[in-house]
Parts: sequence; structure tokens; C-alpha cells
Amino acid sequence: MSFSGQKLLLDVQDLHVRYGNYEAVKGVSFSLGVGEILGIVGESGSGKSTIAKTLVGLERPSSGVAAFADGVSAQMIFQDAVGSLNPRMTVRQTLDEVLLIKGRGKNGEARNACDLLDLVGLSKAVLDQYPRELSGGQCQRVSIARALACRLDVLIADEPVSALDVSVQARVLNLLRDLRRELGLAILLVAHDLAVVKNVCDRICVMEHGRFVDVGPAEQVFDHPKSDYTKRLIAAVPSISA
Repeated sequence: MSFSGQKLLLDVQDLHVRYGNYEAVKGVSFSLGVGEILGIVGESGSGKSTIAKTLVGLERPSSGVAAFADGVSAQMIFQDAVGSLNPRMTVRQTLDEVLLIKGRGKNGEARNACDLLDLVGLSKAVLDQYPRELSGGQCQRVSIARALACRLDVLIADEPVSALDVSVQARVLNLLRDLRRELGLAILLVAHDLAVVKNVCDRICVMEHGRFVDVGPAEQVFDHPKSDYTKRLIAAVPSISA
């Protein structure tokens, strides 16, 4: 696999992931370019989260290749933002721990916890608060700030808004778009709801039973879906009438 002459950060070819006799991912291929937001969408059990976990080493591929370009750093944020944070550590301690280990700079030249909170739209007032004292949306922003502390190139977001209220979902999704624009981040956004990715992603991969059944630019997937499964997902997207 070669990244020569291409602006790719991640290239996945014929990826298979098995759990015993069960094959969760059945030969998917995709790439992620610089500054791109790619959505992988499917219902529970489709295999989308397995892909995300495999990319960060939480699962092992059975076959195929998933390779980041040289020097690319990737971090993952999870659906359960509150559970992903240490309940015994304040926001300041959580961020300072990563900054101490990973170093500072690169992402908007963030050099301390206050800089990181500013990047995700939180005030320094939350620095000495614990996760239990924050809302779900605030915890997700802290999780994103923690990822940014790792000198990030690729953010892998596994169902980052599904546990949040609709209004909070919109704010977090807008934040992801802002980070792409301001920092040049590439984002892999995993979701079960097409409505979540419709106005955020450049390209969408629709996943059913471990395989991609629709792949293309977001507008193309919505306007000209190829599979019946994608058509059903689109039909389930709420429409807003005047």
C-alpha cells in the first residue's frame, strides 16, 4: 500500500474482522483524505463500530489492511462521553495528564488545558469540575479536547452524539465541522442515523451486515441511493415542514 502522490491519511483495503465464527466486517475498503469528514452509517450490529475500534487497535483485523500514512496520529472519542472520563479526575487533571505525556502544539498551538477548552468552546470555569458535574454535551467536548491534546491528525468519532439531546447533538456536530475547518482535522464519523451525517460529511459509506451497500458523496447517497437498505434509512430521516 502506498500513499505516494496522494493526500490520504488512511487507507483501508478488504478489511475483515471476525469474532470466532461470526464475521462482523466483511471486506470493506475506504480511504480518508486530508481535511475530510467521512461518515460510516448503519444500524446496531452492522459492523461500523468494529471498524472504528480496529483502526485504533482495540480490535484486530482477521485479514486485509488498515494503514495510516507515516506520522499520522489518530484518536477516538466514544458514545458514552461521561463513562470515558475518569470520574476521580477534574477536567484540568484529565487534560494536563495527556499534555504531559503527548506534548503540546500542533492543534491550533494549544499549549495548556485552557487552550484546549477554548478550541472546543468551553470556558475555563469547568477546569476544576468533575465529569459528574458536567452535562453530556460538555463531557463530549472535554473528550474531544483530550483527543486534541494528542497532537491529532485524524479524529475517529464513534456515535459521538447518539446519547445527547437533539439540540446538543447539533452543537457537537457543528463543533466537529469547525475543528475540521480551523485545524484541518480529518474526521471519521460513525453513526446509526443518516440525519446525523447528512449535513456534516463529505462522503458517506452505508453499512449493512458487515458490508458497504452505498458509498459516495453525501449528496449522491441521499439523492440517488442504490440499495433498498439506504432508501429505508433515508425514509426514516425526519423532515421539517414549514
